[in-house]
Amino acid sequence: MTTFDYDLFVIGAGSGGVRAARIAATHGAKVGIAEEYRVGGTCVIRGCVPKKLMVYASRFADEFADAAGFGWTVGPPTFDWATLIANKDTEIARLEAAYRRNLGRSGVTLIESRAVIEAPGRVRLEATGQTVTAKTILLATGARPFRDMTIDGIEHAISSDEAFHLPALPKSVVIVGGGYIAVEFAGIFSGLGAKVTHVHRGDKILRGFDEDLRDDLGHEMAKRGIQQRFSSRVVGIAKSAAGIVATLNTGEDISCDAVMMATGRTPNTAGLGLESAGVELGINGRVIVDAQSQTTVPGIYAVGDVTDRVNLTPVAIREGHAFADSLYGGKPWTTQYDLVPSGVFSTPEIGSVGLSEAAAREAVTNVDIYKTRFRPMKAVLAGRDERMLMKLVVDADSGRVLGCHILGPDAAEIVQMAAIAMRMKATKADFDNTMALHPSVAEELVTLREKWVPPTA
Repeated sequence: MTTFDYDLFVIGAGSGGVRAARIAATHGAKVGIAEEYRVGGTCVIRGCVPKKLMVYASRFADEFADAAGFGWTVGPPTFDWATLIANKDTEIARLEAAYRRNLGRSGVTLIESRAVIEAPGRVRLEATGQTVTAKTILLATGARPFRDMTIDGIEHAISSDEAFHLPALPKSVVIVGGGYIAVEFAGIFSGLGAKVTHVHRGDKILRGFDEDLRDDLGHEMAKRGIQQRFSSRVVGIAKSAAGIVATLNTGEDISCDAVMMATGRTPNTAGLGLESAGVELGINGRVIVDAQSQTTVPGIYAVGDVTDRVNLTPVAIREGHAFADSLYGGKPWTTQYDLVPSGVFSTPEIGSVGLSEAAAREAVTNVDIYKTRFRPMKAVLAGRDERMLMKLVVDADSGRVLGCHILGPDAAEIVQMAAIAMRMKATKADFDNTMALHPSVAEELVTLREKWVPPTA
């Protein structure tokens, strides 16, 4: 009988890897986990957690400005970047320590080293050169920022990783990309006082989201002074004593203090020994897995962004949990990828779950749309020209709510609750029969009565 050092060895101590390791250990498995950087992964260390803290910071400018409409007199506010970064770093350190403690309490052995697969069942720890054996290996190495090496001067650009550690707030920033990270950092830097130019090769931001969300957010960002260069690309970046110049394919040169590339992330699989171990990789180096997260090599599994399925932290956590329960707990189950709620922490923010209007029209025969745009109560007294969008996409034949899309304050908080109802297959009648909570913006979801009819040409 073959003896292994570990029942399970996890490579990558991010959200998915940590969850899998802890659950497997509570089921009685002997578990080791290797991490070459910091425990917590992209989300905790250089992703959604520090990003959300910076989003909060950026929105205080609105709070100071709006206070006058409510009778408050506030002196000229000042912002200190160094204080924000220091406090953010303190919180991230606290969270990392909590992750470490939880691994220890679960009986997981943490090894601070880069780990490379030598062969199925064999992992080399580069910090010591030691080779350990494991019956099962789980890849949970996440993703890394994509860098387009065809752009001349790309070495002068930063990614979101570096944005969290800049020594000072740039006075002007060019942000490239049209996804979550790009629109969120456009709002962060703009809210903190920087001049932002947003460059995107598409004609709209946030591909895959409902068209009304895409249109309305783009409009609101423009109203906040963010300069938009859509259907454009950065083709060159030059550095000089005066700063940085980003050259677009249109011929325009934009002078700035920083260029931030936010054009997506790619699975972090390079140099892990996957090809030599026989693990099949797909587009962009993603690890190909089945519904149980098993790769093409028996005994090697993968969860999270490294598989490029649905790249969200809660999804990685559920994949890790399902893997551990199924393999070590005798409770097999798989992650469901429908009705995954998502939040874009732009300003204003987006909350979305289910099918967009366009996707619904492809999926079912008849679709009803219910939507409204209005100024939130707080914006009225503040004198702020900002409008909120609430939209329900409904299967007209069954009445089932297929999509819920919100743009405005606390959109993500509201959509999380809507996702529960939709997971239970709630109908529009169920929404209508729910008592409204007044006064709140969320009550609009249960008071929408009239179907939206597109205007005639």
